[in-house]
Amino acid sequence: MVILLRCLMIGALALVCSIPAPALAAQGHEATIPAAPGTLVRWVATGTKRCSMKGRSWAALEETCYYPIDILQKPGIITIARWGTGQKEFARMSVEPNDYGTEEITLPDIPQAHPSAGDLRRDARDQALLSKVWMRKEGPAKFTLPLGVPARPLPAGKSFGLKRVYNGTLASQPHMGTDYPVPVGSPVLAVADGTVVAAKEMFFEGNAVFINHGDGLISMCFHLSEIKVQVGQEVKKGDTLGRVGSTGRSTGPHLFFGIRWHDARINPKFLFEDPGKIPAVNRVAP
Repeated sequence: MVILLRCLMIGALALVCSIPAPALAAQGHEATIPAAPGTLVRWVATGTKRCSMKGRSWAALEETCYYPIDILQKPGIITIARWGTGQKEFARMSVEPNDYGTEEITLPDIPQAHPSAGDLRRDARDQALLSKVWMRKEGPAKFTLPLGVPARPLPAGKSFGLKRVYNGTLASQPHMGTDYPVPVGSPVLAVADGTVVAAKEMFFEGNAVFINHGDGLISMCFHLSEIKVQVGQEVKKGDTLGRVGSTGRSTGPHLFFGIRWHDARINPKFLFEDPGKIPAVNRVAP
């Protein structure tokens, strides 16, 4: 009996020793906060200077870390960290499954409804250009939260995250931005200071403008009737980027507005609201 008990104790000790230190810390001293793909979490702590998640790190915004979760992020645990004047701290996000639903759309007789081989090659060139935009080095933030709005007034948006079925065919990915029913010809506005990193007619996106706002935040506006800016131009919050239209894969005039932050595509509505409403990490004392 004594020998058996000793073996059990040795086995348990070996198991504990085999667990990495961060995993042990996560079990006892790390806060865990639930989150959904396409949303974000914040962590506020005095003295915070840097934030990290999934191998990336960036500067905090006013002693606050924001952790965006890509719409395609699979369920599971993601470790996040913050540090500054004190010891580096860790917490965890538990990404939960979330079904945004499905939407069936009937496209009119436009090239985007039945793209040719040449159309698809054109789209591939568009995406190659954008891949360079996503890979740009993250510079200092030129914005604070909340962001400005891309149109005034800004009606309620819809369709973020929906799986779309175009003329009976399921799209390869969910809808990555939000559609706003803004009247045709309305000015489309910069939501913050930034630099124009792409401004051109694209096959599916139509007339599109992409703005780099620093800190890895890129905003994008699609389906414009016209573009009023050019690549390399510095814009200020509220500047006119173009006008609402129905170019590209569109069934009628509206504004598509999207956000990509630290390479994560999230629902832009969270950045238009009081940041205090964003779910926050609560530390667990050791």
